[in-house]
Amino acid sequence: MMGFDRAVWAGAASVEERGQVMGNRRAIMLLSRAGCSSCVDADASLLLLCKDFDVDYSVIDVDAAAGENPELRAEFGDRLPVVLLDGREHSYWEVDEDRLRADLAQ
Repeated sequence: MMGFDRAVWAGAASVEERGQVMGNRRAIMLLSRAGCSSCVDADASLLLLCKDFDVDYSVIDVDAAAGENPELRAEFGDRLPVVLLDGREHSYWEVDEDRLRADLAQ
């Protein structure tokens, strides 16, 4: 797992800028919350996928992060889980695994 500076990421003005914070390696981030069964399923799928592609992976609980960054929960909290690929929203409510694999293979 990569080093992740939540404060720097939270301070980025856009999802695209957040991707720049992630660095040069491909990175998947799951936005999640406690008690979300769909988030648990997404996490399991993404862990395997990230192993297959040697991609950095991190999970952010939007409720836990809300103290430092309430905008994160406001922006994404109503459609969890949300998958970000390289800082850009890739899918929400479920992992679009076929599309994500195709995008990672590029």
